[in-house]
Amino acid sequence: MMRFISSNKLLSFAIVFVTIQVLLAVFAPLVALHDPYAQVIVQRLKGPNGLNWLGTDQLGRDVLARILYGYQTSLLTCTIAVALALLAGGTLGMLAAYYGGWFDRIVMRVMDVLFAFPIMLLAIGVIAVLGPNAWSAALAIAIVYTPIFARLLRGPALVICQSEYVMGARAIGASDRRIIFMHLLPNLASVVLVQTSLLLSAAILVEASLSFLGLGAQPPIPSLGLMLSEGRNFLLLAPWPAVFAGLAILFLSFGFNLLGDALRDTLDPRLKGQA
Repeated sequence: MMRFISSNKLLSFAIVFVTIQVLLAVFAPLVALHDPYAQVIVQRLKGPNGLNWLGTDQLGRDVLARILYGYQTSLLTCTIAVALALLAGGTLGMLAAYYGGWFDRIVMRVMDVLFAFPIMLLAIGVIAVLGPNAWSAALAIAIVYTPIFARLLRGPALVICQSEYVMGARAIGASDRRIIFMHLLPNLASVVLVQTSLLLSAAILVEASLSFLGLGAQPPIPSLGLMLSEGRNFLLLAPWPAVFAGLAILFLSFGFNLLGDALRDTLDPRLKGQA
């Protein structure tokens, strides 16, 4: 496995790039040199220096520390959201393909209704009901991405359900649970892995957009989108809080997007040999 990954330079770079950012988020209390909540008013809007490597914001808080803890907020929120969407949407998509009939039609029509709403509009509507906070943002993103997973897994699951080995398993009396867990899920693993990485990238942008609008994590919790929103008021006086927060969002989203593309190019048999 390690030899296979090392032979693919793009995949290796993507894994290292994402791993570094995840480790920075996990070990933020050890890496950050300052308390992200500590306000030093006399040091407000200072530029990058030896004490504050990325400068300070309008309240004198260390920008680097808040970005590292902002990584935690974004990754935790988006991971929970995508995991919930995968669990709900993936399950519905597989069951709809496996059982078909009226169950398939009902599930897909419900997914069509969710698809009819723009992503941000649906997310804002959910948060308007639940109230603005990080958990509401995670649930809103999960609801938005549930129909994507359902549609994505239903297609290949339909093909697998019509394959000879699944028909043979049914003929010898294998239970539905055994067929789903032993034949359906293993053959969908690559699709799930690729789409999860790509949707994590998109979820980071959605979470940052919601936080930018004040609908995600609430102050004083560090959030990349919230830092960008607060820093826009001081762009001419002190642009570094907004610039560095924007770059952090870019790198985090780019890393998972690159990882998803590299996994798709590696795992999709139709793309092998095109490198």
